Amino acid sequence: MAYLGFTRPTYACTSIFDPSPAPSWVAPSAAPAASGASPAPAMTAPPPGYVQPDMGHLHARTGDTITYRSCPPASGKHYNETGRGPIRGGLYGPGDQAVPPGWVHNLEHGAIVLLYSCKAPEGQLAPACTDAGQQQLKDLLARWPDSPVCKIPPGAVTPVIARFDDMATSYTALVWDVALPMAELDETLLFDFYARNGELYNNEKQCSEPTAVPPLATPTPVPTGSALASPAVSPAASGSPAAGSSAPTIAP
Repeated sequence: MAYLGFTRPTYACTSIFDPSPAPSWVAPSAAPAASGASPAPAMTAPPPGYVQPDMGHLHARTGDTITYRSCPPASGKHYNETGRGPIRGGLYGPGDQAVPPGWVHNLEHGAIVLLYSCKAPEGQLAPACTDAGQQQLKDLLARWPDSPVCKIPPGAVTPVIARFDDMATSYTALVWDVALPMAELDETLLFDFYARNGELYNNEKQCSEPTAVPPLATPTPVPTGSALASPAVSPAASGSPAAGSSAPTIAP
């Protein structure tokens, strides 16, 4: 459980979001078109990610304990105070304070949040929390693309990369209402997830969308390599790091 000022928890989890993997998506074979008939349109793979039921977007008093129905939360109540929610984008180390009531507000503004877990068998250290793992995340941040719709560069609000232990996998990427659990850090899958789902469902838009959001397919989980993935659909509508904040690493 994460603590604010070493006194009270900032969040609690009713359940851990743990979607089950399913067979990889395979395009159906196209039947031969009859003479003179138009061929059937090509089938494309659905976008990666799992839709998470929306938990609302109300503001909460800073310091209140917020209970999320599912963790890690891709929506829900959050703080609305300078420096506490939304928080500054960047890389937060294992001992930095970056809790859900803060970064959920980033999600509402269209940010992507990449969470890493420090959970590991006793006597071992989770890969993301080693010096090498933190360097890998720092290097990833330096290559982070602009946001897919508003073309916002990395820095002020997005991305947030932070420790979060209350999840079923070693990594989870979040945009509003959609989660991408990953057993290992997969940069290609991560950036594809962001490009295809980022800034679509958050209610506080940071720019005018150039085109209407197309309807997406019904979710069908799709594992990709060692990472779990499934198509997203348009939504209908906690040990985390110990406190002891320090400024995040920001990509140049």
